[in-house]
Amino acid sequence: MELLDKLNWRYATKAMNGQKIPQEKIDNIIEAISLAPTSSGLQPFEVVMVTNQEVKDKIKAVAWNQSVVSDCSHLLVFAAWDTYTEDRINKIFDHVNEVRGFKSEGWENYRQMLLSNYPQRDPAVNFDHAAKQAYIAFSQAITAAAFEEVDATPMEGFDPTAVDELLGLGERGLKSCVLLPLGYRDVENDWLVNLKKVRKSKDDLITIVD
Repeated sequence: MELLDKLNWRYATKAMNGQKIPQEKIDNIIEAISLAPTSSGLQPFEVVMVTNQEVKDKIKAVAWNQSVVSDCSHLLVFAAWDTYTEDRINKIFDHVNEVRGFKSEGWENYRQMLLSNYPQRDPAVNFDHAAKQAYIAFSQAITAAAFEEVDATPMEGFDPTAVDELLGLGERGLKSCVLLPLGYRDVENDWLVNLKKVRKSKDDLITIVD
């Protein structure tokens, strides 16, 4: 199965060589992010794509000095909404109606249900929910990168507050939640590249209820 072959090929790259990724491959990865499923279709996050070397170096300094941040071709910063608001929810629903060219009574009732629940919740609860949606797209980006034979390094090891400040995310109502450097493996300097991929057994992973 091609999907499993690609997933076995990929690994959390520990060293990248600075080679640039062709734009077509980046476009395909971004399209996969856009197509990721999210709760209620709200897509409550944005992706900041960093290619500026100075900015990558600054982020590296607040990301445990991990070399892949500065040596990658493109650094994707997944930033979730800091909370849900009426304006944000309405913007998405209005966009759906515009693209589809009609209004559905059931869809509009669902809009009102969300409006009567989400904006009233604690912002921390809403951010946590939004970040979970970002992770779905994040995972899809990793798989899409593997299909393009582009290496990726999933990263939670960074200071979100510092990254938010560097990228001006707070003033946009966003908070960084996970990073994804994209590039090509540095075979000579990556200690993980030739090691066997290890996962726990299926028995330990899956519980069957029948």
